Amino acid sequence: MSSAHSVKSLNHKFSKTELARALRLAIADEYEAIQIYEQIAESTEDAKIKEVVMHIVEEEQKHADQFWDLLARVIPEEHGIYDSAVEENKEIIGKMKK
Repeated sequence: MSSAHSVKSLNHKFSKTELARALRLAIADEYEAIQIYEQIAESTEDAKIKEVVMHIVEEEQKHADQFWDLLARVIPEEHGIYDSAVEENKEIIGKMKK
């Protein structure tokens, strides 16, 4: 599968910064795939196709979560930033529901 993102040659060892960037791109790609697959599922009336595509969505979400975990191993402070953003979003959504 080709990607719009360029990566270094396989002979090149990533620096910590390059690895973090590659992992962020992988996360973005997984979320982009999720959006596409959800559109496919929402656009069909065929229950079996919808079921299979939604299973694929769940797998892509697992991949995104795994890449997030790897990113946190490379740059631990990324996890804290992500967690604080999630909490901030929960607060905003909570205020909107009131």
